[in-house]
Parts: sequence; C-alpha cells; structure tokens
Amino acid sequence: MENNRKEQERAELHRTIWNMANDLRGSVDGWDFKQYVLGMLFYRYISENITAYINAGEWEAGNTEFDYAKLSDEEAEQAREDLVKTKGFFILPSELFENVRARAKDDENLNETLEQVFSNIEASAQGTESEDNFKGLFDDIDVNSNKLGNTVVKRNEKLVKLMNSVGEMKLGDYKDNTIDAFGDAYEFLMGMYASNAGKSGGEYYTPQEVSELLTHLTLVGKTEVNKVYDPACGSGSLLLKFAKILGKENVRQGFFGQEINITTYNLCRINMFLHDIDYDKFDIALGDTLTDPQHWDDEPFEAIVSNPPYSIKWKGDNDPILINDPRFSPAGVLAPKSKADLAFIMHSLSWLATNGTAAIVCFPGVMYRGGAEKKIRQYLIDNNYIDCIIQLPDNLFYGTSIATCIMVLKKSKSENSTLFIDASKEFVKVTNNNKLTQENFETILNAFKDRKDIEHFARLVPNSEIAEQDYNLSVSTYVEQEDTREKIDIVALNAEIEKIVAREQILREEIDKIIAEIEVGE
Repeated sequence: MENNRKEQERAELHRTIWNMANDLRGSVDGWDFKQYVLGMLFYRYISENITAYINAGEWEAGNTEFDYAKLSDEEAEQAREDLVKTKGFFILPSELFENVRARAKDDENLNETLEQVFSNIEASAQGTESEDNFKGLFDDIDVNSNKLGNTVVKRNEKLVKLMNSVGEMKLGDYKDNTIDAFGDAYEFLMGMYASNAGKSGGEYYTPQEVSELLTHLTLVGKTEVNKVYDPACGSGSLLLKFAKILGKENVRQGFFGQEINITTYNLCRINMFLHDIDYDKFDIALGDTLTDPQHWDDEPFEAIVSNPPYSIKWKGDNDPILINDPRFSPAGVLAPKSKADLAFIMHSLSWLATNGTAAIVCFPGVMYRGGAEKKIRQYLIDNNYIDCIIQLPDNLFYGTSIATCIMVLKKSKSENSTLFIDASKEFVKVTNNNKLTQENFETILNAFKDRKDIEHFARLVPNSEIAEQDYNLSVSTYVEQEDTREKIDIVALNAEIEKIVAREQILREEIDKIIAEIEVGE
C-alpha cells in the first residue's frame, strides 16, 4: 500500500514538473531553465526546512499555535545566531518562500526582491563554518536575465509563474512525506535534461542502475562507512546513493566531492541540501581534482565511487611537479596528456582507505592500450590493487553508445588474483538505450561476491597470468564468449544433400514423363 502511494506521489510530482517545463520552456532553453527551477526549489526547501525546524521546537514546548512564517522580522532576529549555528543559515519570516510568493503578483520589483533575499540568505552564513556551503549558491539564478523576458514586467511575470509552479508541487509535509520528494524532484529534472541532451550542461549523467551498482560494489559486507568521496562528482548523484542505500546517518563523517564546472558544483551543493544532508555533513569543492585536489585533509576515504570524464586532456608530464605528486609517483609514470583516465584511477587509489573499496567507470581503451597506460596497469596488478573488472553492456549511458567497464580497487586483498566479469549481455532493451534490470544487477553483484568461475561469465585470474598477457585488462581476454552460432554436423549435412540430389533426380524423371505424355497426347 505504502509503495503504491509512493509511486502515485512520484508520478504526480513528475507530471507537475513536466508541465512546468513545457510551460516555462518557451523563453528559457533547457539547461538555463533547469537552474531556475532547481534554484527556486532550493529556495522553497530551505524556507520550509527552517520553518519546520523552528516550529517543531516551539510546538514541543507547548506553544502549538506558533508559526515562524507569521512572526515579525524583529522578533525573529533574536534567533539568528542560534539558527546559523545549527542550520548553517538564517531566513527572516518576510523573506521565506511562502511569504514572498504570496506577495509576488503585486510586487512590481519582484526581481529585485528575490535578488535581495538570495543575497541575504548567503550573507547569513558569511564568516561562519557553513560559509563555503552557501557561497554563490544562487549565482546561476539570474533574475534579471533577458532569457526570462526582455522587459522587467515580462521577467517578473515569468518569475511569478515559476514561484507558483514550484509552490504548487506536492512535496508533502515533512512529518509524513513518503518520498524524499525534493531530492526526487531534483533527480527527475536532471534525468529529464540528460536524456534530452545526452549530457546535461557539460556533465554526463550516470544512469540510476549504474550508480546503484557502483554503490553496492563498494558496500559488500558493510552496513556503514566513515565517509564517501567522488573525485568528479557532477551534481552529486553517486554520493547521494549512499544516503539512499545505507541511510545518511550510516555515512558517519559525511559526503565529499570535487567538481570542475561551477554551475554543476552549485547544483551539487543544492542537491545535498535537497536530500536533507546538513551543512556539516558534506564538503563539495570546486576545481580540477587532478592538479588541484581539495581534500588532502579529509582522505583516506572508505568508499570511493566515480564516473570521471572520459579521455580528457590534462597537464601530465608538461608539469614537472606532477611526477613527484604522492598520488601519481608510485607508478613511475603519468597518464598520457591526451587521456587522463588512469590519473583519476591513481588519484582514487591514493586516497582510498586500507579497508576501503573504490568503484570507477572506465572507457575500454584504458584496459589494453600500450605505453604509459600499460605501465600504470602493470603497477596496479603487480601490487595487487585491482579487485575486479566488470565489462558492462553498450548503450547504457546517455550520449555515448560505447560499452564501459567498472574497475574495482582494493588495498588489502586476500588473494593474488583479479576477478573478471563479462556482463555485456546483462541488459534489457528500452527504446534506444539498454538498461540493467534488478535481475541483471543481482547476477553481477552475486558473481562479484562469490569470486568463482562461471562459464562465459566470470573468471578469477591469477595476476601472473595477467602479466603473461602483457597486462591487458580487457575482460574478453580472460572470459570466453559463449559461441551462439549453430554447430553443424558435416557428415549429416552431406547425407542430407545426397538425399536432396537423389530426390531431385526422381522429380526430374517424373517431370520428363509427364511432359512426354503431354507431347504424345498432342
């Protein structure tokens, strides 16, 4: 019953978002529009979140009539300091989403009102521990953009529409909310744009099933982890899978990630809040992880998951400092300048806890190319850091049909061998894309846990054999594909042909007879 209600709520929420997108899309192209909706969704969320938090405290103290939203700004001011400590931010009653929305259609300076509110929320965190989590969060919601309309009046009309649409989303009451509705709305929007555009605002979107698989691979045998990390975190969906699967209280010290694209970085921080992760439980940084990693003080991490950008360029050996960087130096060679893939692998391995697991999506080329990449693979195998390589089906990811792999890294393995799993046939076809079903998912995960040979599917290979194969890590080198071609028995086939020829002969003779009879008859 509960599940049914959940699906209904979810479907209704998705319908609302879809209609809103179509309604607003006219003036703002997909990517920009998404910023506005997510920004407004975030504004509504933190308004309701802080209101619910204050109200709950007052109601518990017996003041059941209390409503923060109806308080005067002067009265509310007294609570500012306390709230910034616990919540990380503060919003005056007059600046709460519901109150600004109620006045919106009569506010001819709505754009200025919103700009002021956003700047006040950000300023409330200034000089405090939560400053980094709020700084610049509203930068992408430009309320004065010509894309919203070419006059202030038109822009404000759009903003009213936007506020009303977000305000009407049924996101339930905090106490009886059956879905993580804000987070769900966010994910739906992200998915909607990713599948439309292939990649969304410069970020490849990792399909849900793949994120789940990565998460489960790092969690085998665990019900909690100290902290999770993604070196190329995009909008944070991989990190948040841990909150969903373990419960956020079981990621004890929180969620860490780094992202290079500023827009996506802002969305990632917003996404953390929308999933109810408190400001002191996440640390998302901006910048290039390979050359300017921001979490030296937080590593090592017990769980690392990532879908880093494929074959991007990086400084590599153009930068003399990098070969001495403790993350890359152990391999004695840097990933090629035109293909940074294995630099992400080395970085992740370096920051992995001894009892931890990293699961990283890779493009197939890094598994077999020669040169520096081969030397890095040799380092990984000779030191027994690779736990498993899983070949995934092609066409799983939006915007690329190539079949990717997952590399699983561990620092303390019990045996000197590497598991190879060929999951290239584990999918169902849905329109143009392939999808992993629950069953596919479990088949892969069980093979990963069991580490036993399964014909045409999985093989545990001694590292000495991998060395003999010149450190090629392609799954097809070790797991033989099933031969689905028909087996043909040549002897039987020849006998069959003889029969056919003999029969042809009889038919010919019979036809000749008939023709002869006809001719005689004439």
